[in-house]
Amino acid sequence: MSEPASTNLRDGFCIYINTFCQGPVPVVSDDNVYVVFATGLEAQKEIVDNQMTRLQQFLDGEREYGDAIEVEEYVVPVTVRSDGKIVDEASNCFGPNVD
Repeated sequence: MSEPASTNLRDGFCIYINTFCQGPVPVVSDDNVYVVFATGLEAQKEIVDNQMTRLQQFLDGEREYGDAIEVEEYVVPVTVRSDGKIVDEASNCFGPNVD
């Protein structure tokens, strides 16, 4: 007997931003594939790490203040399907490759 299709799914978290044309989309990728974090905390720490980099760039004179302090990223729970596509709670489907 074959296993149910649900066993080919795994849950995770992606970092999203809201875009004007496409709406909410995942933003963090690695080697042209969206990054799915195992926990929400891991994804939050990635956002904070990026924020710290932007703040340091401001202190070094490499970035404007407003750009440095604005945080647009947020964490979204997703499901990764067996084909590598990620699906969020709003049924938006992305990937597996970044366009």
